[in-house]
Amino acid sequence: MPEETIPSKAKSVKSLTSFAKRSAQLAAGFACAIALTAGVPTVAGAQVLTTDDVCGKTADVRGITTENLPDIEATNALVMGKDGTVYYGRGADEQVKIASITKVMTAILTVENCKMDEKVTVSNAAATVGNSTAGLLEGDELTVEQALRGLMTPSGNDAAIVLAEYVGKKIDPKTKDAEATFVKAMNERAKKLGCTGTLFENPHGLDFDEWAGDMHSTAHDVALMMQEAMKNDTIREVVASEDSWIEVTGADGTDHSHSMDTHNVLLGQDGNIGGKTGTTDDAGCCVCAVAERDGMTLIAVILGAPDSDTRFEETKQLLDYGFSSFMIYQPQQEEVQAQLTPVPVVCGAQTEVLPQVGELPKAVVRRDEAEEIEVAVELVPELQAPVLQGDSIGTVSLIRQGETLSQEPLTASQTVERMTFAKSLKALLRGLAQVQG
Repeated sequence: MPEETIPSKAKSVKSLTSFAKRSAQLAAGFACAIALTAGVPTVAGAQVLTTDDVCGKTADVRGITTENLPDIEATNALVMGKDGTVYYGRGADEQVKIASITKVMTAILTVENCKMDEKVTVSNAAATVGNSTAGLLEGDELTVEQALRGLMTPSGNDAAIVLAEYVGKKIDPKTKDAEATFVKAMNERAKKLGCTGTLFENPHGLDFDEWAGDMHSTAHDVALMMQEAMKNDTIREVVASEDSWIEVTGADGTDHSHSMDTHNVLLGQDGNIGGKTGTTDDAGCCVCAVAERDGMTLIAVILGAPDSDTRFEETKQLLDYGFSSFMIYQPQQEEVQAQLTPVPVVCGAQTEVLPQVGELPKAVVRRDEAEEIEVAVELVPELQAPVLQGDSIGTVSLIRQGETLSQEPLTASQTVERMTFAKSLKALLRGLAQVQG
């Protein structure tokens, strides 16, 4: 049975055991693995592969040994930084199914096209989609924000249809098939994000029976979508909620509410601030998780895991690997200040101007490469007056083995006016007077 068929309450975070108690779940996990084997190509047991990608090169090319690599079973995995830098990948560009992670793009289009207080009405198509739902009934009225919570927290397929129909009609008021219009917009938006291996065919990610088709994505594309989604404050707040209540007005005019729980059991653990799960027989068990530790943000993706426990354990392992193997490198203010010298000013009321440091450059680097980072200051040889305070007069860079990792400008600390003839004569006379004195 795919996860989407399990009622939200049955998947309550409180009812799930911690990773420390996993032994009690091994039998269930084994059963799930057998059920999924036919539809998911998996590695036979966890493996450490030196063919895995680390910062753009395979581990064996970088000389990284197996003990310094993740030991995971997933055939498609990725760790990406907030800036889009891929730190680790395995089959990250392989096109596979992603199940309900599809809903991340549905959420993106929703917040980009709607105000959260707009009202939507549940159609028959939405109410009868089945599988994982937010418990919506035909004729129910709710806000876009409530529907968004129903979409992302319990992974409601009904909420996905509701939003697709509403937003599709907003995108093209003349459309005769609002859901199809929405799906087209999903694919167009994915291309704009740089998702080169993604094709959506519906707004929810179901891939069997009447929804069977060629929909697919990649671990890298999933990370790009989640990166974009987390830029929106509403989505960030929704995916950070372990449980939610949504208020709905029924077709008969009566108000009722639904309690919903997240499928993301990592939420709140070790800096995890959100994510999205998905499960079908063809896609396997999938998850995309976002975590923050010590000012650093990482996105981890696991696709096609054989069971739910494995996907979360391996996601946790990927995040631990990312945070332990990489760091944000930023020089001390004093380190940069020591390299600064005055810059000569030609034809200025002053002969020189001091550079000042604004934002210090920073870069995410492998911890074992941190000692190789050089802090380089480069200043212009001279300036022509006038010079305005804040004008760029140089750069401070982080360099490793000749490659510039990060760079920030150095600016003029003050304004230097151009020396006029009158000011020049006055200065000359003042100088002569001092000599005579």
